[in-house]
Amino acid sequence: MVLRITEKRNPASMRIDRMDTEEILHLINREDAKVAEAVREEIPAITRAIEKIAARMKKGGRLFYVGAGTSGRLGVLDAVECLPTFSVEPDRVVGILAGGKKAMFLAQEDVEDSITSGVEAMIKHQVNELDSVVGIAASGSTPFVLGAIIEAKKRGAVTVALVCNHGSDLEEEVEIAITPIVGPEVITGSTRMKAGTAQKMILNMISTTVMIKLGKVYSNLMVDLKATNSKLRERAQVIFMTITGADEKMATGYLEKTAYNVKEAIVMFRLGVNLEKARDLLAEKDGLLAEVIDPQDED
Repeated sequence: MVLRITEKRNPASMRIDRMDTEEILHLINREDAKVAEAVREEIPAITRAIEKIAARMKKGGRLFYVGAGTSGRLGVLDAVECLPTFSVEPDRVVGILAGGKKAMFLAQEDVEDSITSGVEAMIKHQVNELDSVVGIAASGSTPFVLGAIIEAKKRGAVTVALVCNHGSDLEEEVEIAITPIVGPEVITGSTRMKAGTAQKMILNMISTTVMIKLGKVYSNLMVDLKATNSKLRERAQVIFMTITGADEKMATGYLEKTAYNVKEAIVMFRLGVNLEKARDLLAEKDGLLAEVIDPQDED
């Protein structure tokens, strides 16, 4: 049996059980520092993935993250956050975890061994050629993820692997492979550590950049946030005031007219139009606020 790098022992941590607390923390910190560089080296592959995903989502496609254990939970976490941050419909960015909701809170490691279950997940969601499927697996050999990717590929979806090994089974099956090599873990095989950190960083990059390309961000402000609680309503007010220069009372008035749709409120204020016209103008520009209120701004 050939051990993949994610399963090898780390020479730096051979004596970790004899170290004092501060020594352990410094060791973990030194190993974590390697993650960002490993991710940086994968930016060309991440770029290719994002461009394909964004192009399909602009046509109505969906983004699926598929994984088991820590990898799957990270995918679910990233998918769930897209709704409040970018007002994305729940079925547009979907996290599929082997074992379902139950596995989110209680480890069920055996459920990842079924290729058939991965296939069935793609059939259940009726994955098609407009969709993109990112298979997340530290080792790159998880049967559940492999099954999903193989079925997604048959259905014409864009397939992407997020793996912390080279030459894995998953890498061989996909159109685009993202392979941050973070090296052996401090605790042998505990891929919730450096591998998980790399996966989280890359998932953040994918979802955030795709949403920027879909017009969900103006400057560096989340103008498509879903204001479902007081904190987010306050954030919507701050965003409105930052972009328009209006005071809090004015911001609240316009946001209430649009049920706290920040972009619509800003267009109404800046262009002096009613709600229906604001919606039409945004629709004409595919939701890109800058194209509506700053059409001559080349920056």
